Amino acid sequence: MADIEEKKKPKQKSATVCGYPISIFFIVVNEFCERFSYYGMRAVLVLYFKYFLKWDDDLATTIYHTFVALCYLTPILGAIIADSWLGKFKTIVYLSIVYTLGQIVMAISAIHDITDANKDGTPDNMTFHVALSMVGLILIALGTGGIKPCVAAFGGDQFQDHQEKQRSTFFSIFYLSINAGSLLSTIITPILRAQECGIHTQQKCYPLAFGVPAALMVVALIVFIVGSGMYNKTAPQGNIMVKVCKCIGFAIKNRFRHRSSQYPKRTHWMDWADEKYDKLLIAQVKMVVKVLFLYIPLPMFWALFDQQGSRWTLQATIMDGDFGLLTIQPDQMQTVNPILILVLVPIMDSIIYPLISKCKLNFTPLKRMTVGMFLAALAFIAAALVQLQIDQTMPKFPSSTEGQAKFINMLDKPLDVTAGENTFNLKAFTANEDYLTFDQTFNLDLGNVTFPLVSLKDGSRNTFVIIQDGSQPRYLEFTDITAKPEQGANAVRQVSKFFNGYSSTLNVTTGTLKYGSTIRNNMSEYVNVPQGEAKFHIRDNAGNQCDYSLTLGFGSSYTLIIPSTFKFGANCKESINTAMDIRPNSIHMAWQIPQYFLITAGEVVFSVTGLEFSYSQAPSNMKSVLQAGWLLTVAVGNIIVLIVAEAATLPEQWAEYILFASLLLLVVFIFAFMAYFYTYTDPAKIEAQFAQFDPKDKEKRKSLEMGRKDSVGSNNKNRKSSYSSYNEE
Repeated sequence: MADIEEKKKPKQKSATVCGYPISIFFIVVNEFCERFSYYGMRAVLVLYFKYFLKWDDDLATTIYHTFVALCYLTPILGAIIADSWLGKFKTIVYLSIVYTLGQIVMAISAIHDITDANKDGTPDNMTFHVALSMVGLILIALGTGGIKPCVAAFGGDQFQDHQEKQRSTFFSIFYLSINAGSLLSTIITPILRAQECGIHTQQKCYPLAFGVPAALMVVALIVFIVGSGMYNKTAPQGNIMVKVCKCIGFAIKNRFRHRSSQYPKRTHWMDWADEKYDKLLIAQVKMVVKVLFLYIPLPMFWALFDQQGSRWTLQATIMDGDFGLLTIQPDQMQTVNPILILVLVPIMDSIIYPLISKCKLNFTPLKRMTVGMFLAALAFIAAALVQLQIDQTMPKFPSSTEGQAKFINMLDKPLDVTAGENTFNLKAFTANEDYLTFDQTFNLDLGNVTFPLVSLKDGSRNTFVIIQDGSQPRYLEFTDITAKPEQGANAVRQVSKFFNGYSSTLNVTTGTLKYGSTIRNNMSEYVNVPQGEAKFHIRDNAGNQCDYSLTLGFGSSYTLIIPSTFKFGANCKESINTAMDIRPNSIHMAWQIPQYFLITAGEVVFSVTGLEFSYSQAPSNMKSVLQAGWLLTVAVGNIIVLIVAEAATLPEQWAEYILFASLLLLVVFIFAFMAYFYTYTDPAKIEAQFAQFDPKDKEKRKSLEMGRKDSVGSNNKNRKSSYSSYNEE
């Protein structure tokens, strides 16, 4: 755009509909699409790391929180660019282009066929996909973070001074669009991810899960640009954050320069800026610094809160998502948070707070924030209790110095088996109930035949299939999986395999999945089968077919045994036996709802109140500085998570949850102590006092008036939609 479009001039009256500028409708649609794009991509991100890039839980968590931290650091850069250089409109357009490119790069990085030369469904050059992913995430962080401080403020700029009521309503609609985009995307993108797509092989459809948010970001950019001719565009007038930082820097530098005892002490360390900056600015900075000091403990809350998208989502992958009529994907559990917010915000404002007020309890903003942090700590204690229950249902896999074995009797008669010190009887065509663990070689007795010094590979699980070899039994050894099935737990898959004891080659299919040809006395490969009732079609070379059904849960492993007595016919399925190698997930995802309720209640009390408190204690022209400080606490909180995820050597996940809860409880006591000594101030009165000290300073008084006028929209926005303000930020 030409510079003349952004030069400083009075706002022009734009066309209106029902008293509202037409331009705001473009801004609201833009915001809905952008939030859908961001939250949709973020909802499936940690599972993309774990199951597509094959990262372990700790690395996936670390990169996830590094990305989120970057998203909350870049708003400061965006605000400086908009206020000091490009203006809000150009900043939004240019960074939205960067944002869109990042989403497109992410979608491309998830296409496994790009490097799958052997067409086996697994990328052959994972480094390529990792590099593309990192480039995409960096571009997205720069884009989404850079436009955060600009869009809402740009919307407010579209109103005339006499349209305060319309401006207030706009902010309510604006933040409703944020929550709508967030909620819908968190429901839809996990469904898209659960689909299967691909050119050569069908895999989980991460390209679609990232591609739809990319398309919505393209729509957001186009819609915003289409409304260009209708916008009021104000020229950049300098960034107050830069001025505040310079003032603080000068005070510290000047104090260090005059650290000798020969210089008289001053009441406040910011008074050392008196030589260069006027008293009004110094007084305003003092108020800001006072609030920022209270922000120091706050990152710990966000360290817990943002784990909904990482650790809690990973926890859901080993739980049962069958809700009867609905099958919930692990990454869809995050929708509980926005749903509960829509319920809890009006309950808190209309019932809880008025009730506390009637009881004449002095429930100050800082006390509310303390309670919010306490509720978040309780949420992680609840998560730890759920994890303990999950751990009790998890199979005990072998350590790096152990091996495990399971035995299947394919003889047509019972067999006494002794493996080391374990003795048991196996009926014909059955398996022992669980794996046996060995840390050294063992003797294996099969009836009257002994196999000495049988050894197992360290860290492995094995199935010993006992077959008839002439007049004596012998065993065949097959390697089993040593972890919960990834696609089973995450993508509602079930792992099954067939042992063919039939006299001829068999071909087995289920749906579009094929096991291939399995010859006699051999085991098929593992195949991922969807949760629900699986129908297996067993065929021989003569064209005979047998249909066998098995109801599958989440994350289990089965061996289906086709005995030598198997015959095709109406009752063929009755001779097929099933051996359960890994039990399905038995702890229901609904058990996560209490922890989501506690963390959301804590968020409503903490975040809404924190924003209200910050605005009430901030000077009229420095509310953006405190907003930047608030966003910085979110970034630091995510940095804390990645440090703990990498540094902590806790072997159990429940212990990590307790560690975070304990750290936050410690912070609760520290914050409560700090809040006890905090004195609430009235920034308007303090500013008025200093403005009167120098009545001839017209620029100072003009700046104050403009700051107060601009704060009207901010205060209205804060009163109407404090929680949503956090969501946007």
